[in-house]
Amino acid sequence: MKRRTAGGTSHQSRVTSHASLLEGQVVASFGRRYLVELADATSLDCVTRGRRGEIACGDRVSVAVRGPGQGVIEAVAPRTTLLYRSDQVRQKLVAANVTQIVIVVAPVPAFHEELLNRCLAAAEQGGIAALIALNKSDLPQAAAALETLEPYRKLGYRVVAFSAKRDLSALAPHLREHTSVLVGQSGMGKSTLVNALVPGASVRVAELSAALDSGRHTTTHARLYHLDATSHLIDSPGLQEFGLHHFDPDELAHAFVEFRPHLGHCRFRDCRHMTEPGCAITAACTRGEISERRLASYRGLVRENAR
Repeated sequence: MKRRTAGGTSHQSRVTSHASLLEGQVVASFGRRYLVELADATSLDCVTRGRRGEIACGDRVSVAVRGPGQGVIEAVAPRTTLLYRSDQVRQKLVAANVTQIVIVVAPVPAFHEELLNRCLAAAEQGGIAALIALNKSDLPQAAAALETLEPYRKLGYRVVAFSAKRDLSALAPHLREHTSVLVGQSGMGKSTLVNALVPGASVRVAELSAALDSGRHTTTHARLYHLDATSHLIDSPGLQEFGLHHFDPDELAHAFVEFRPHLGHCRFRDCRHMTEPGCAITAACTRGEISERRLASYRGLVRENAR
C-alpha cells in the first residue's frame, strides 16, 4: 500500500561544509526550536532552516554548531516511520522513527472510542505496531472499560491493563526493544506513566477536571526518553482530536483491519461503503462480522474528509 509522509521523508538545506556536521537525534520539539542529542550524549538547542513543522521528535538529523550549546539543523535523515495527524488546514507531526504506538486509555475520565479508532487507523497506515494500554486498572470502572476494549483484542490488537501508580509489570515487557510513542487524550495518566517509567523525568501531573470529564493538557511538547540502551519512549501532548485528512478513501478503508477481507467484493468498484447498494462492508456489518461502532467511525471519517 502506498504510504505518504508529511513534509517528505527527508529534506536537504544549505550546508556549508558536510564534514563539519554532527549527527544526532531530536529528543524534544518546542515549536520552532529542537533539542538534539548527539552521539556523546550532549545536547544542542537547535533551530532549523526549513519550514516550521517539518521536523518531528525522533528524527535523526545533521546539525552545524553555531555557538556554545547552539546549533542549526541542516538535514533530516530518511524516516522509517512517521506518525502525524491533519485537518483541512494543516498537519501536525507527532513522532518519527517509532516502532510502536502506545494508545493510553483509562476508565476515568472516560476515553473516547472515536479517538482510539483514529489512532489505530493512523498506526495501520503508517506501518506502526499498536498497543492499547488501559491505565488506572485498579479503579472499579476498569471492568467496563476492558469490556469495551474486548472487540479490539479480537481484531488482533494487543490490550494490556495496568496501574501507573501501582504496578507496571504488565506493561513493561511490551516496551522492551521498541521506540514507543505515547498518545492519548488528556487525563489518561500519560504523565504519571512517564514519571513511573523514567525516574527524574519531572513530568508535571495535572489535576483532573471532574466537571469536564477530561484532564488539563500537561505536556506541551514531544519529548524522547531512554528507558535503556534499546528501549525508548516518546511522550506527546494530550489529544482531543486526531484528524486523518491526508488519507484517501482507499487508504482509510484499508486502515480498518476487519474491512480488508471484504474489500474488492462490493457491487461497484468505486464503492465508499456508505449507502451504496451491494456494499460488502455493509453486508458484513449486518452479519455481525464488523461492529456497527467501527463502521460508524469509518463513515464519520469519510464525511469529515469529504468536507
